Order: sequence, then structure tokens, then C-alpha cells
Amino acid sequence: MRRLLFPIVFLCGVTAALAQGPGGDPFSKLRFLVGDWVAEGSAPSGTGHFEFTSDVQGKVLIRHNHADIPAAKPRPAVTHDDIMLIYNDGGVRATYVDSEGHVIHYTLVPGAPGTATFVSEAAHGTPRFRLSYQKLPDGRLGGKFELAQPDKPEDFKTYLEWTAKRKP
Repeated sequence: MRRLLFPIVFLCGVTAALAQGPGGDPFSKLRFLVGDWVAEGSAPSGTGHFEFTSDVQGKVLIRHNHADIPAAKPRPAVTHDDIMLIYNDGGVRATYVDSEGHVIHYTLVPGAPGTATFVSEAAHGTPRFRLSYQKLPDGRLGGKFELAQPDKPEDFKTYLEWTAKRKP
């Protein structure tokens, strides 16, 4: 029994380490996001900035986002703030909360290096959301926020798309 137990425990430990990435870092594939970013574009689309930081002794990544959107008849000017807490509970997940009262729970889905795609779970009667980032060849960051209606939970449509450059 002892001989069998050691290989099982060893294999479980190796599997957990591989799932976390090199050095046991669950966020290794997301490190390209860390930093201060300024959204590119100009009025009337609005202005914004966001940052990804490591916190809680490296156990979480936090994204703070701020956007100012000018008035466009009939809509008044809007200031939008949100925060997203990215954590590992056996898989990389995120919880998003914004100043408009939205709360979205995401799971990171596997992707190519330099990409990060977070998808909300399908739930009857509610839309699904997909938030994705891609490191661009010139060092900028591309982003996209998509929605899928409750009756077509896999049919995502782009709601917002942006690029950002790292603050010097």
C-alpha cells in the first residue's frame, strides 16, 4: 500500500503544479496584462484607463478600470468604474463588479500565449458574457467585450472593442 500511495501523491502534486504554470504561478499566462494601460481613441468615444496589479502576496490579480463617456443625445455623459478580482480556486476565475450594479462571474478558458479569455457561465434566462485580451505585436493590448443572448448562449456579439497602450 505504501508503494502505491507515493506515486499517486507524487502524480497529484505534479498535475497541480503543471496546471498552475511554470514555478507554480497560476497567473503565469496572464502576466502580460500586469501594468498601467491607457485606452486609445478620442472623443466622442470617450477616454479610459485601467491597470492590472498583483495583490495578496501574489494570490490574486486585480483590474481597476475607469472610463469617461461624453454625452450623446439623448444619453447624458457617463462615468464608469469597475473592478475585477482574478483568483485561482483549482481553476482561474474572476469576479467583476461595476458602478452600474453589474456582477459577472467568469472562468478563464484555455487560449494561445498572449491571450486571455474570460467567459461567464450559461444560466437559464440570462445573457452570457465574454471578456478577452490579446497582446498585439507592437506591445499594445487589444480588448473585446461580447454578449450572447439567453436563447443563443454560444452566439457572442461584440458590444465593445478597444486597444490600449502601456503607460510609460
